[in-house]
Amino acid sequence: MKMTPPLKTSARLLATVIALLLSPRAALQAAAPAAKPNLVFIMADDLGWADVAFHHGNVPTPNLNRLAADGVELTQHYVYPVCSPTRSALLSGRYATRFGVTTPQNERAYRWDTVTLPRALKSVGYDTALMGKWHLGSLPEQGPNHFGFDHSYGSLAGGVSPWNHRYKQGEFSRTWHRNEKFVEETGHVTDLIAAEAIRWIEARGDAPFFLYLPFTAVHLPLKEPAEWVARVPAAVQGDVARHYGASVMHLDDAVGRILAALEKKGRRGDTIVVFTSDNGGSTVENNDLKYPDDHCPSGKLTANNRPLRGQKGEVHEGGIRVPTLVSWPGKVKQGKLDGVAHISDWMPTFCALAGFVPEKNLKWDGKNIWPQLTGAEPAKPRTIYTAAPDFRAQALRDGDWKLIVPNGGAKQNAGTALGEIELYDLAHDPDESKNLAASLPDRVAALRAKLAEASKADRDAMAID
Repeated sequence: MKMTPPLKTSARLLATVIALLLSPRAALQAAAPAAKPNLVFIMADDLGWADVAFHHGNVPTPNLNRLAADGVELTQHYVYPVCSPTRSALLSGRYATRFGVTTPQNERAYRWDTVTLPRALKSVGYDTALMGKWHLGSLPEQGPNHFGFDHSYGSLAGGVSPWNHRYKQGEFSRTWHRNEKFVEETGHVTDLIAAEAIRWIEARGDAPFFLYLPFTAVHLPLKEPAEWVARVPAAVQGDVARHYGASVMHLDDAVGRILAALEKKGRRGDTIVVFTSDNGGSTVENNDLKYPDDHCPSGKLTANNRPLRGQKGEVHEGGIRVPTLVSWPGKVKQGKLDGVAHISDWMPTFCALAGFVPEKNLKWDGKNIWPQLTGAEPAKPRTIYTAAPDFRAQALRDGDWKLIVPNGGAKQNAGTALGEIELYDLAHDPDESKNLAASLPDRVAALRAKLAEASKADRDAMAID
C-alpha cells in the first residue's frame, strides 16, 4: 500500500484548515464568543441629536449618561429619515429600500419567509421578545409573532396617544396588543412598555435572550404625567416644550429601570445594551394632529438636532444620524467610535456574537462591527446608501463624501425636473453648510455611479401576497 509522506499529509491538513478558516461560515463562527450574550436593543422614537444630556441637551438623562460612561458612543451611526425603514433594516440586516420600505407604513414590510433577526436568534437557542412599536405590518396577522418573536406587546402600528394607546384615526387606530390580541389597559405608554419588559426579564431562565424595546417616546402626541413635567428644569419654557423634556426624562428613567432589572436578575454582566433612535427629531406645528383626543397640549415644537442640519424626513445629517450607545461592561472599548455604522449592521453583528451562521446568502448590506466596538480593529471607510420617503431623494456617503440627489436620485424618470444636487465633505463640513457639487463635477459623477450601483437591488424583496 502506497503511503503518503508525513510532510505532504501535514501540508494538506494545514491547507484544509486554512480553507475552512477563510470561509464566511467559519469567519462567523470564529467571531462568536464562548458564551452567547443577551441582547437588549432600545430604540427611541424621533429623538433629536441634542435632546440627550451627553450631547448637551436641556434636560438631565442620568441613565443614558451612565451607559455612555461605561460603554462606547457611536458618533456616526446612521438610520433612515423615518421609522418603518429603520425598523425593517434593523431586523433584516438589509437596506430598507430592498423591501420598498421608505415611509411609515401599515402595510406588511417582509415576505413571509424572511430570515429576520429574531428568527435567526431563535434558531440558536434565544428567547425573543418585542415590547413597543412594531410598524412593519399593522394587522394582527402581520405582527411580530409571525416574524420570530416569542412574545410581543405594544403598538402594531405607529406611535400612539400616550394614555388611550390609539394610533391616529381609521382602520389601524386600535393597535395596542399582547401577542397580537388587542388589549385595553390603563397607564402611560412609556411605563407600560417598561413594566412589560421588566416582567419578561424577571421570568427568564438560563437561555440567552433578545429583547427589542422600540419605545414610542418621544414621538408625538405628548402628554406626560404631571410629576414628570414638574421635574423639567425651569429654564425650559412652554407647555409643549416642557412635555417634550418630560418625555425625554421619562424615557431615560425607563432605560434605568431596564438596567436595574438586568442587574437584579444577575444578567447585566452578560448582556449587550444598545440605545439609539429610529430617526432624527422633527419640527411640527400641531402636537395632536390626526390623533384621537387625548387632551394633549398642542403647539409648535422644534427638534434639537443641533449642530446637525435637517430633521426627520430628510436625508441631511439631522434626519439620519442619531445618538447611539453600546454598553457591555468589560467587553466594549470605552469612549467614542468615530467610524461610520448603520442600523443594518446590527443583524450581522448580533448573529456573529450568537453563533448563527446562515444556510444561504441573506444579502446583508450591513457588516459585523463587533471588532470595531471592542477595539480589535480600527474603523474603516465605508459606503452607506439611504433614501428619503417615497425616494424623493437618495443619498450616498462614501468615506467622508456625501452626495444627495433629489427627485428620485438614480431612479429618476425621464422628463422629471431635477432639483439641486448636493455634495458635502463631512470631514471638514459636518454641518453640510457648503455645497461643493458645482465645483467638483467629476466627484459628483463618480458618486452618482456608486449610488446607481448601490440602489440596483432596491425592491428585490418586496412583500407579496
